[in-house]
Amino acid sequence: MGVRKVVSSWKNNVFFGGASIVALLATSSGAYAQTGPADDTRTIIVTATKRASTVQDVPFSINAQTEADIQRSGAVTIEDLSRNVAGLTVQNLGPGQSQVAVRGVSAGQIIRDQPGVKEQVGVYLDESVISLSLFTPDLDLFDLSRVETLRGPQGTLFGSGSVGGTIRYITNQPDLDTVEGLVEGNVNLVDGDDFGGHLKGAINVPLVEGVAAVRVVGYHTEYGGFINALREDGDIDEDVNDGRRTGGRIALTVQPTPDISITPRVVYQEIRSNGFNRQEVYNLYANRFTDPTVPGGREPVVFDERQQFLLLNEDFADDTLILDNVLEWNFGAAALTSVTSYIDRDILVSRDASALTGSVSVDLGFPTAGVMLPSNLVDTTDLQTFTQEIRLASQTTGPFQWLIGGFYSDVERLYSQRLPTPGYDAFTDAVLGAGTSAAVANGFGPDSPYNADLPYDIKQKALFGEASYDLTDRLTATAGLRYYDFKEERRFTSGGLFANGDDQIDETKSDGFSPRLLLSYEASDNVTFNAQASKGFRLGGVNDPLNETLCSADDEATYGGFDRYDDETLWNYEAGVKSQFAGITFNAAAFYTDIKNLQVTADAGSCSSRVVFNADAHTMGVEVELSARPAEGLDLSVAGSLIEAEFDETQLKANGDILEGIREGNRLPSVPNFQVAASAYYTVPVSSTMDAFAGITFQHVGSRFTQPGDQENNPRTFVHGLPFGGAPATAATTLDLKLPDYQLVNISAGVEMANGLEIVAYINNLFDENTLLSFDRERGGRARLGFSTNQPRTFGLTVRKGF
Repeated sequence: MGVRKVVSSWKNNVFFGGASIVALLATSSGAYAQTGPADDTRTIIVTATKRASTVQDVPFSINAQTEADIQRSGAVTIEDLSRNVAGLTVQNLGPGQSQVAVRGVSAGQIIRDQPGVKEQVGVYLDESVISLSLFTPDLDLFDLSRVETLRGPQGTLFGSGSVGGTIRYITNQPDLDTVEGLVEGNVNLVDGDDFGGHLKGAINVPLVEGVAAVRVVGYHTEYGGFINALREDGDIDEDVNDGRRTGGRIALTVQPTPDISITPRVVYQEIRSNGFNRQEVYNLYANRFTDPTVPGGREPVVFDERQQFLLLNEDFADDTLILDNVLEWNFGAAALTSVTSYIDRDILVSRDASALTGSVSVDLGFPTAGVMLPSNLVDTTDLQTFTQEIRLASQTTGPFQWLIGGFYSDVERLYSQRLPTPGYDAFTDAVLGAGTSAAVANGFGPDSPYNADLPYDIKQKALFGEASYDLTDRLTATAGLRYYDFKEERRFTSGGLFANGDDQIDETKSDGFSPRLLLSYEASDNVTFNAQASKGFRLGGVNDPLNETLCSADDEATYGGFDRYDDETLWNYEAGVKSQFAGITFNAAAFYTDIKNLQVTADAGSCSSRVVFNADAHTMGVEVELSARPAEGLDLSVAGSLIEAEFDETQLKANGDILEGIREGNRLPSVPNFQVAASAYYTVPVSSTMDAFAGITFQHVGSRFTQPGDQENNPRTFVHGLPFGGAPATAATTLDLKLPDYQLVNISAGVEMANGLEIVAYINNLFDENTLLSFDRERGGRARLGFSTNQPRTFGLTVRKGF
């Protein structure tokens, strides 16, 4: 196939196939040549309804970004993808830590020590559910067939955790008949002073043609850092947040008969980061109030962009093992699918908590040496998940189609916290009385003022079904229902000076139904109208006890009464249109979501605790996605969403103040009102064997709030109240907690050869925008204030060769 025909074929796939946002250009890669006849690549097949269908035929709002789209956009994380998908937002909380929201259904920032809070968006790797609240798996996007974003609650087919929507990573499966592969290398320069890059490869080999094949994928990425850390001795360590990601997967497909297919798979990935993308504004040890002439003081510090203060190095690690097996058996009128999966994840978040511990030590009257002790907060998560799904689906071609199934999962999650602070017990006993540290240890080790173990055991059983019927040649009705039954058991044990010495066992149970009704009307061969009403569900839970020894009287009175939080439910109502004509694809949807008992997350101020409580809310808005080819070689696309996400009630504290921003009409957190992405891409043949291309992408993300309470009394003045290092007790920092909107521009250019070789040069974040992604606070601002920020301007070169 000639190179011009290859590029044309790829464009037909992208721009006429119905993928919502298409060919978002321009970062670390260009188009990967897709072979095959043009007519065979005009339609993108998805499995959002657990049966094969085209994007345009799915009777609800869905986005599907193909492998070519992902390569073209240069996306390497789900956050990169989110900026290009209407209605999808991701709140960046540091490496491997993010919260995903769809259509504005968001309850606020979940913090690392809230393991009981469940996710609002379900995440799947093919058929296997891999969701985990806060720690959304940061999977490498190499060798994916597509990423599907299903908007609105997907409780019928995908269960709890899909209350706002579902994201599905669909990998390329072993091909029984073809030897093929892809090799990709990259080098990049971050912020002008730190190099990164990656090497990735995939190969597919038939073992017995038509009967068995294996597909092997491997990758290694080095991330350049861009955060600089001030140290106690006045030195500056540069690029402390660099890291790496290494992993791969092996899938084997065996098809002993044309009707039976078995695909076992192993997926393994390691992530390591040497720090966090936090730029600080205030730190107990480094701030503009300190005086070098007093104990613990230093020259006043005004932090630059992408700068923080550390006494200790920080680390993040995530080791993920996924074992799954998919059995498919087609026996004529119906097909049976069995999905068995096991996940083992070990996650470490190691943070410099010296400022947090030191702020408590100031309150306790410790001497300067005790306040300055390095203190390391170590959070660990040990997760084992087993799931089994079996479903039976019709295979006939008549007007009536059906699917029934059952689901079981057993999740064991052990979350632990330790605060090793060498030498702390001696200061504790000297200030508070001999034997105090041993008396409050509650069986935990020495020199750790806070310790907690939280083992969770969550079991779920569900039955589900969905059926559709063609009422006329153009009108189809679909109805679905899921019955769910959850049981969660949790034990909370704590010890140390900052803890209460708790040891309690709690249980949460819930069962119910999640229905869905859809109508799809094919007005013409090119235009379809859809309507839907569907219910979503998220399991409630139990709040951890407040750290009462750290709480001010006001904070203890305000947050001490929230022992439990109820199940979150919502009803989603939507109507949409999907159309294709004259080289244009236009998809749009309008929606309204009524949320009952939204599980709102709040920072309990000086307690260094978080609580969850319930509030009613709604979201409403529109999503629009458009792609067109106005001239030969020129491809344009735009996708955007306009969302109103607000509370429907007001809740008050005992003193009459608004409780954590829960005021009727206040915005739900982390979600912009307006988000849009646009791209332009131009291809021109320069010879019979080579094409040249260039592209530009523009992304706008509107203003947001990290937590709902951030919009009250904003700009906010944080009175630090800690007379340490020369700072007066009245020292205060005023910040605007409304995260400003930001714009990112990426450009790329390269060449594509007929032999499958591709070379792309790119610049990400062309104008070096320093975006504020989330607000970071420790102990209500008494210890530390800062923001998570994005990667600065990056220059890169990618070389890719397919065969």
